[in-house]
Amino acid sequence: MKPKKIDWSVIKRFNPYLLSLKKEILLAGLLGIVAGGTSVYITYQIGQAVDQMLGKNQVNFAHLYHILLLFASVVLLTVFSQLFIQRLSNKIAYFSAGQLRKDAFTHLNKLPLSYYDQTPHGNIISRFTNDMDNIAIAVAAVFNQVFSGVAVVLIALVVMLRLNIILTCVVLVATPIIFFVSWLVATRSQANFARQQEIVGEISGFVTEMVGNQKIVKAFQQEAVNQTKFEVLNQELNVRGQKAQFSSSLTNPMSRFVDHLAYLAVGFVGGLLVLNGSELVTIGVISSFTIYASQFTKPFIELSGITTQIQTAIAGLNRTFEILDQKVETPDAPDAITLTKVKGAVSFEHVDFSYTKGQLLIRDFNFKTTPGETVAIVGKTGAGKSTLVNLLMRFYEVDAGKITLDGYDIRQLTRDSLRQSFGMVLQDTWLFDASLHENLTYGNPAASEKLIYDALKKTYMYDYVTRLPQKLDTLIGTSGVKISAGQRQLLTIARTMISQPHLLILDEATSSVDTLTERKIQAAFLAMMKGKTSFVIAHRLATIQAADKILVMDQGQIVEQGTHESLLAQNGYYAELYRAQFEQS
Repeated sequence: MKPKKIDWSVIKRFNPYLLSLKKEILLAGLLGIVAGGTSVYITYQIGQAVDQMLGKNQVNFAHLYHILLLFASVVLLTVFSQLFIQRLSNKIAYFSAGQLRKDAFTHLNKLPLSYYDQTPHGNIISRFTNDMDNIAIAVAAVFNQVFSGVAVVLIALVVMLRLNIILTCVVLVATPIIFFVSWLVATRSQANFARQQEIVGEISGFVTEMVGNQKIVKAFQQEAVNQTKFEVLNQELNVRGQKAQFSSSLTNPMSRFVDHLAYLAVGFVGGLLVLNGSELVTIGVISSFTIYASQFTKPFIELSGITTQIQTAIAGLNRTFEILDQKVETPDAPDAITLTKVKGAVSFEHVDFSYTKGQLLIRDFNFKTTPGETVAIVGKTGAGKSTLVNLLMRFYEVDAGKITLDGYDIRQLTRDSLRQSFGMVLQDTWLFDASLHENLTYGNPAASEKLIYDALKKTYMYDYVTRLPQKLDTLIGTSGVKISAGQRQLLTIARTMISQPHLLILDEATSSVDTLTERKIQAAFLAMMKGKTSFVIAHRLATIQAADKILVMDQGQIVEQGTHESLLAQNGYYAELYRAQFEQS
């Protein structure tokens, strides 16, 4: 796979996050000037101290002691300045990265369901963990050095020019060479850093998927296959990482090599000037300049030393802004209607839809329900049953035609009010690591304890919950009580009952419970569905026989519709499905 090049313009996009801490940046800048100025002054005083030692038994101790006392005070000031710069830099780095993470997560909540369907979940998670951490680390490293570094360069340049122009020119020659070396290495290694971060995301996605489905992996004896796939990804990360790290690591030693050449050049030229009788160049001046040569180029070398962190952070910024660049769900219209009183009349009118452009799954679909009607949808896998649910909830938008609820085109309604009108129980159960109470009241936080326990009784979970030591306050999930797949599904059914929706969608809602419990729950479902328009998707036809209307779907179209008895009498598609389940069992 050809690695993508890093887009360096993301630095400009990240600037507003940094500038939200202007006071901290300003204070760090002022402290940087202090730290840089004192560092340069210390070097100057070293030269002055050397010049107090004129020869054997010719040392001006009185002036030397004064210089040393001043030297100690300035060193102390430098240390405290650097300490506060570091604290401020960390605050700037982690606060700005935190704001970016917050914006990315907010944007993530606004993305259409199609984004989650098409993007590995582990890859998304990697952007909020690995990439964000890399950004914060790089910003902290840069800001720790940039303030005092800039001050050192400017002040040292002024002092060097005042001391000796020729020696200053010798030092200045090294700077563009260091810049060129850093630029050359960065351009060669940036694509490898971009690919490295992509592979980290791919590995995160792969591991997340394998860990979450470990039972399936073991059941099908796929450990060796998965190990091979992991090793392929891991090896590519190893290769890309080595190339990126090696090329980037060349910057620092090469920069230091140039710096040492400048150091030698200062000594050589300074010595020649002394030998030629220059009165402006003393041993102390040469001593100062040998330090200035290193001091002037040190900020550039230090920045080259964190090139790896900077490039990794830039790659992380690219991946993070990829999320922010994703198109959000079509916003509600300015005059969108907030649905309050819901009757439940649903109509599909000449609806076309495709997940992939040019490959229509549903074509010219028409269907109407009356308020309070229970509609069952059956058909083979891939017939388009769950797609109808996605369209009803506006998880996806129709390509053509319209869907109406109580006469309103659902695109004219606010998404919140539309989705609040529906209660959903899906085949894939979802409970988070929290207390039973928090899980059950997820759709209705103000639910009374009586309402909660009534729902638990109807779903046959009441006895189980009341036997728990902490009852509704019991934690479930990875750090709490472990519950079976069937119990999880019963709790999701109870959660839907507690939310008290106007319409219901039951998508294989009893797929994880045994047949006896399923029969018991049917009564609870019938009570919950009474007077509410309900859509029931089920492969087990026994669960939908009491429906007011049954839609039989095939390839995105309704091929039959009617009641259970009328469809059996037709002896068609539905009757064939029914016989396949019951007469051969």
